[in-house]
Amino acid sequence: MRELTQTEAIDLVGRYEAEQAIPEQMRSDVRMLGTLLGQVLRESGSPGLYEDVERLRTATIQAYTDETPEAFARAAAIADSFTIARADEVARAFTAYFHLVNLAEEHQRVRILRERDGRPDREQATDSVAAAFVRLAAEVGDDTALRRLQNMRFHPVFTAHPTEARRRAVSTSIRRLATLLEQHDASLRGGADERRAQRRMLEEIDTLWRTAPLRPEKPAPTDEVRAVMAVFDDTLYTAVPHVYRRVDDALQGPAAGGRAPVVRPFVRVGSWVGGDRDGNPFVTASVTRKASAIASEHVLLGLARTASRIGRTLTLDATTTPPSDALLALWQRLKAADEDAAKDIAKRSPDEPHRRIVLLIARKIEATRARNADLAYADPEHLLADLRVVQDSLVQAGAPRQAYGHLQQLLWQVETYGFHLTELEVRQHSAVHAKVLAELESGAPRSELAEEVLDVIRTVGFLQERYGPRAAGRYIVSFTQSAEDLAAVHKLAAFAVGPDGTPPVLDVIPLFETFADLQAAPRILAEIVEHPEFAARLEATGRRLEVMLGYSDSSKDVGPVAANLALYEAQAKIAAWADENGIELTLFHGRGGALGRGGGPANSAIMAQPPHSVDGRFKLTEQGEVIFARYGDPAIAMRHIDQVAAAILLASSPSNEQRNRAAAEKYAGVAATLDAASRERFFSLVKAPGFAPWFARVTPMEEIGLLALGSRPARRGLSVESLEDLRAIPWVFAWTQARINLAGWFGLGTALDAVGDEPLLQQAYQEWPLFRTLIDNVAMSLAKTDDRIALHYLELGDRDDLAALVRDEMRVTRDWVVRITGGTELLGNKPVLQRAVKMRSPYVDALSLLQLRALRALRDAPEGAPVDPELQRLLLLSVSGVAAGLQNTG
Repeated sequence: MRELTQTEAIDLVGRYEAEQAIPEQMRSDVRMLGTLLGQVLRESGSPGLYEDVERLRTATIQAYTDETPEAFARAAAIADSFTIARADEVARAFTAYFHLVNLAEEHQRVRILRERDGRPDREQATDSVAAAFVRLAAEVGDDTALRRLQNMRFHPVFTAHPTEARRRAVSTSIRRLATLLEQHDASLRGGADERRAQRRMLEEIDTLWRTAPLRPEKPAPTDEVRAVMAVFDDTLYTAVPHVYRRVDDALQGPAAGGRAPVVRPFVRVGSWVGGDRDGNPFVTASVTRKASAIASEHVLLGLARTASRIGRTLTLDATTTPPSDALLALWQRLKAADEDAAKDIAKRSPDEPHRRIVLLIARKIEATRARNADLAYADPEHLLADLRVVQDSLVQAGAPRQAYGHLQQLLWQVETYGFHLTELEVRQHSAVHAKVLAELESGAPRSELAEEVLDVIRTVGFLQERYGPRAAGRYIVSFTQSAEDLAAVHKLAAFAVGPDGTPPVLDVIPLFETFADLQAAPRILAEIVEHPEFAARLEATGRRLEVMLGYSDSSKDVGPVAANLALYEAQAKIAAWADENGIELTLFHGRGGALGRGGGPANSAIMAQPPHSVDGRFKLTEQGEVIFARYGDPAIAMRHIDQVAAAILLASSPSNEQRNRAAAEKYAGVAATLDAASRERFFSLVKAPGFAPWFARVTPMEEIGLLALGSRPARRGLSVESLEDLRAIPWVFAWTQARINLAGWFGLGTALDAVGDEPLLQQAYQEWPLFRTLIDNVAMSLAKTDDRIALHYLELGDRDDLAALVRDEMRVTRDWVVRITGGTELLGNKPVLQRAVKMRSPYVDALSLLQLRALRALRDAPEGAPVDPELQRLLLLSVSGVAAGLQNTG
């Protein structure tokens, strides 16, 4: 097939982009950013680079649109024709382009959210907390609905699992570009401000191009803590109270802000960053202390600045707004503790008592940050008490707008974040506990591992004393397989403090990960609550218990279909057991970012949970690229929290619980068939002789471990002869890079074939929320696959039997999903999502072809030959680029 002329290429690209029906504003942004990138490439000092990028871009678009073998072969030939140095540059160019397209798409989402905001019909959005409250109240009454709203909890837990492929420097550059895009939107067309914004964008894109896309070395755990802190500083600190405010505005209408809010803070932020030591030798007790100190520094700095700013605005004269007796008493107490500052503030604010108090409160918060024991607050509760004195005084003085305005938002921030910001959680493997406990009980000299495990428990006690009881205390036991695995933590705590010490307050949380562990969970829980320490903690907390469910290892264990069904069954049984025993259960969902690890839209997943498994409380892990995608922009973060909170509120509504209960009963036979058939099919692949080394050969699994994504090792052992030691993240990541996404769908097609009743399955899709969520997630996973590219990866393994098994299952699964969801192609019922995938696919193909070229050369190298560093770098660059294009890693 001949190469297109420049005119034909421009026409092809234009027609392709027009067919995607991209909104005009977003199309304009993509065109502008792409043009600026083109200018950067032309000015890069590498002759012909721009032309080579355009050649490959046009060829992959042509191959994607006409699907002929000749068109695909021509695109592959162009990728293979580049020198390694030029291929490196082209890969970087496409990766930069994806960052810009992702930015434009995010900017369009923000634009739409802001356009909707303030419209009269905004509160009628079906997935907002306000609308959910109205629907819930219609079923259970206003009082019950309000009580459920006020007791609701959404608890995202940020983890350092290595799933963010781009460097923090790249993310920061993209955030600067986002600000410039906003400025460009606000400027007059053709004016000086528009030209200035475009000039600065050109400069920033040039910086992005010149920034090394790969980290030179793995980040330390404290680096990971600071990366999460950037999300808090830029977004969460202000976004969360704004969500509370929006909900209160919607529920109280014109009265909002002039009387006490009906909304109580319902977000709690957890963190494993610096606390998760399961398989990560770099997370030590010292690191955990530092992680907590960094988080506390950020929140106390924020609270001090906020209090100071509010104090400066409270210029209310004592004549118009007289202080209460409690406020005068508080002034005397604060003045006695900080005499010089009080004298200076009183001089500058002689008749402004509320202003004086809040400015002194700001100084006390700053003293807490600086660890000035004479002036610092002992805990957040004392700060809240002082702020409420100010609030009550303002209300009594007839100034409710000041009481429930910015001051209320400060109260919400303290209630949400305390002095600790994130509730730091510790996680360790049950096998480590068993080994250390056996050593301690034997009386042998304590090993370095034993001292470290005990020091972690002592550190939890220190953090509770330093930052308050909410700062730490949750202790998660990975691979919990018996009640003894949980009791071991309390035994270790006794060793840590000695016979005369008091152990820290510990909420020991089982993590059930494998298929067998999920099935055994109710029995293990029934045993452990009889344990003395557990029983005492249950009574102290009002019989509250937290249980964690692992999505990643269960999916790798039995396949995505059987894992989803097993997780639902485990939740249903655990929830029923908790209900029977008067236990307030919180299920903690260990969901990854990718669909093969429990990812996907959280709100639809929440609505599909078994009866009583939510009950107003939802906790989940947020990992890697998902953290920045959901919480990196304030508008998107607020929308995400609003949607999730709405789902939490509605999940326990009588109608939703009845729907899920009835569907589970009606389709129990279908579920059993799906479970058995999908597991058998999955085992036929992963238990085939030689599967593990074949998997390592046909995907860049080994090379992914070389990417400096996070501090945590990519696998538990050194061998790839078994999947047992391979972590779920590289398992998913590698299949994603090969454009197969096997971890998200394999086994479903055969399972649906086993059911065989198309009308029944279409009916199940409409009536059974769990099944609908599964099918929708698989549709998304399959939409990001590519048969032709997948074939070239599979050919690297020289196992036609396994390659045929994968391709046959992909074909059958795709066919069934399209028939069940309706239409003629994947995501036909979700046009916006379909457009986003199609818009990226040919550009991802370009990077996949470059990756295939490098991977093929590396695999074909003679055994024992040194690895070509240039080929390895090209491979890693393409891995980063494909991750950006698909917006998925692990």
